[in-house]
Amino acid sequence: MGKWGRHDRLVLKEERVLYLKVIAIVQARMLSTRLHGKILADICGKPLLHHVIDRVQHVETIDGIIVATTIRKEDDVLEEYCKSVNIDTFRGDESDVLDRFYKSAKSCLADIVVRVTADDPFKDPEVIDRAIKLLTDNKRLDYVSNTIKPTYPEGVDIEAFTFAALERAWREAKSLSEREHVTPYIWKNQALFSTLNFEYEKDISGLRWTVDTEKDLEFTCEIYSRLYRPGKIFSMEDILRLLEREPRLKEINQGIERNLGYKRSVLGEKKR
Repeated sequence: MGKWGRHDRLVLKEERVLYLKVIAIVQARMLSTRLHGKILADICGKPLLHHVIDRVQHVETIDGIIVATTIRKEDDVLEEYCKSVNIDTFRGDESDVLDRFYKSAKSCLADIVVRVTADDPFKDPEVIDRAIKLLTDNKRLDYVSNTIKPTYPEGVDIEAFTFAALERAWREAKSLSEREHVTPYIWKNQALFSTLNFEYEKDISGLRWTVDTEKDLEFTCEIYSRLYRPGKIFSMEDILRLLEREPRLKEINQGIERNLGYKRSVLGEKKR
């Protein structure tokens, strides 16, 4: 995939050797309800999307990355950017993101899919590795995340799931919120799927480390200006230590509800 080399992991099952191909799918588009073009917003001289991809590239257990964007003309620039940095893209339906994910995963023969949202510039490679290892170490699991019961900051959330689970969701999910947000059909139907939620040592889910508003972008730039060094990845723990030293930084984007996009989708369905 792009400039990625493949490092396969072996899984023993019924005395056969299987290869699990783990692919991170980064969902990205230029149009945004509250902050148009945020995916290419400048952060320390690089677009937001660069930082997201850079952080995912440091995940040890991932074999490749594909950016899943839409067929809208506005997203031509995203495809062009990805080509310039040798990252594969898949273009699909704008609203049916589940369909876009499924076809992206199918196009690169993924066995395990990691869902990455492109407006989260603080994704932590160690947290992503943990999710993948929990999933691949237990062949009975379909889905692993730290989002069913959130304890991590918003923006450090991660989901890993099997292609089989994704395919079933793609076939069976009907509601707009399930199609738009990719995984709700899986984690809402625990009688159909085997799921696991992992937690941080304490609940810090009130921290907001995602980009959806100008205030979020301001917060991100402040953190990056202090911690970012090209070629190096600062961790979630590095950010927490910085916030202990400078607690005023947390005030920049306080007061924004968590997972507002998903909640709006569900509310929109109820009003129909």
